[in-house]
Amino acid sequence: MKALVYEKFMGPLQVQNVPDPTPSPHSVVVKVSATGLCRSDWHGWVGHDPDIDLPHVPGHELAGTIEAIGKEVKNFKIGDRVTVPFVSGCGKCSECHSGNHQVCDNQRQPGFTHWGSFAEYVVLDYADINVVKLPDEIDDNTAAILGCRFITSFRAIVDQGKVSSGQWVAIHGCGGVGLSAIMIANSLGAQVIAIDINDETLDLSQAMGASYTFNASKSDHLVDEIRDLTNGGAHVSVDALGSQTTCFNSISNLRKRGKHIQVGLMTDEHQHPKVPMDRVLSDELEIIGSHGMQAFRYTEMLNMIQAGKLTPQNLIERTISLEQAADELPAMDEFQNHGVVVINRF
Repeated sequence: MKALVYEKFMGPLQVQNVPDPTPSPHSVVVKVSATGLCRSDWHGWVGHDPDIDLPHVPGHELAGTIEAIGKEVKNFKIGDRVTVPFVSGCGKCSECHSGNHQVCDNQRQPGFTHWGSFAEYVVLDYADINVVKLPDEIDDNTAAILGCRFITSFRAIVDQGKVSSGQWVAIHGCGGVGLSAIMIANSLGAQVIAIDINDETLDLSQAMGASYTFNASKSDHLVDEIRDLTNGGAHVSVDALGSQTTCFNSISNLRKRGKHIQVGLMTDEHQHPKVPMDRVLSDELEIIGSHGMQAFRYTEMLNMIQAGKLTPQNLIERTISLEQAADELPAMDEFQNHGVVVINRF
C-alpha cells in the first residue's frame, strides 16, 4: 500500500510503498477514504510522543470501509463504513470497566502506538469496543474529522464542562479544536467568546457560532475585558491551544466556581504552566482535563449532526492528496490554516 512515512523525527515525509497490514484477532483493517490533518500529528512528527517507534506512519482521524476482520471480531463485517475515536480502549482494564475508555490503561492509538491513517489501509484495534458505524447521511470527509478534534471538544463541552443554555463559554485558541468547541457550545445555547491572535480565524469563529471575539495580540488586559463582558467571568473556559499563556488566561477569566477545561496538548516548555492557584482556591474553580471520547458516546453526537444541530462539515477548509500532506504536516505549527484540512486522495 501507499503510505506517508517519516524515518526520523522532524525528518522528511515521503510517500512509500509499504506492506499491507493484517488484522490481529481483535482488530479490523480499514481502507481509508479520508483522514484529517491534525496538529497532534505534527506533535508526533516533532517527537513529542514517547509511544512512536520509527519509521512511522502518522494519522489518527479517519473514515473508511472495513476490508478485513480478525477472528474474534463479532460486531462488524466487511464493507461496513466506519470511524473510530483516536483512543481505542482495551475493554479489560479498570478504566474501561468504569466506562472511561478514553483513558484506558492499555490504549491503542493509530498514528501513535502503531502506524496510522496517512495510508491506504489502517489497523484499528479492540474493534468491537471502539469502532463506530457511520450513518449514510454523514459523508467520509465529515466523518474523518470527528475522531480527535471534534469528539474531544464534544466531551469537553458536553460531558466535562456540562455547558447549558445561557452560560458564558470562553474558547482560547480557534484552530480545529477551538472551532469545534465553539460550534458545540453554541448548539447548546451558550454565549460563546472566541479568543485568538488571527483576525481571519476570529471571523471564522463567528461563522461557527461565537457571539464575541477578542484578538489576544491586540489586548493588554484580555482577562479583565472578558470578566467585564461577562459580568464576573466565564462559567466554562477552554484552553484549546495548549500554551502557558492560553492556560493561564483561561483559568483567570473564570467567574467564581467556574470550570477550566484543558484540551490543547501541553508540550516542551508548556508542560508545567504557571497557574493562578490563589484564585482556584478562593473562588473554588475547577481544573479539568479532557482527552478524547468513548465510542459509545458517539450516538448523541451523530444524532445532532444528522439533525443539523451540529455541522462539522463547515469546519473543512480544503482537501488535499497524500503527496501534498508531506509538505502540509511540517507546516502545521505556522498556523496558516483557518479550518480543517482533510486528505482524501490516495
